[in-house]
Amino acid sequence: MSKPIVSFLVSGRGSNFKAIADKIVQGYINAGLGILISDKKDAKALDIAGSYGMDSFFVDPGLYISREEHEKAMIKLLKKADSDLIITAGYMRVLTPYFVKKYKNKIINIHPALLPSFPGTNGQKQAFDKGVKIAGCTTHFIDDGTDTGPIIMQATVEVKENDTLESLSSRILEEEHKIFPETVKLFCDGKLKIIKNKVHIK
Repeated sequence: MSKPIVSFLVSGRGSNFKAIADKIVQGYINAGLGILISDKKDAKALDIAGSYGMDSFFVDPGLYISREEHEKAMIKLLKKADSDLIITAGYMRVLTPYFVKKYKNKIINIHPALLPSFPGTNGQKQAFDKGVKIAGCTTHFIDDGTDTGPIIMQATVEVKENDTLESLSSRILEEEHKIFPETVKLFCDGKLKIIKNKVHIK
């Protein structure tokens, strides 16, 4: 049986992409590397992809008349690469229902807060500004909402009295680099099942 192919959508530095790609290259995750697509021309992740010998693409949203047309261009590339799983690793564009339907229950995101609390942008800052005592991160399947899809894994981070937003965000990122590869491994091993919007781990 062939290994599932994992492809990535990114907008920035690609640290979560690298954390997952490393585990695939090492054989810890039973999968193959697909392609990487960025909506930002200067995303550092594009260079990182090259170090793995991956094909990477800058698909400029400004060249398309609608979000859906932009996504059609991405889907064409993803299909050509035989992508089985799409990872949004710091991808800052909200995917349309058109894209989500094409890859239903095959798109996984990580959010830097404990969902369903603090969805949307700047989850760490939202939590920090609220004065929470426990922060963290969440992996989840993407659905038509904003950070509303079925939750897969979560990791908690204690908020210390002397924490700054930067120090807290740094510790949350460390946990992201742990649970995101684990989540991808579970998917590729066929151990995730969604029943009534809840993820069950076999």
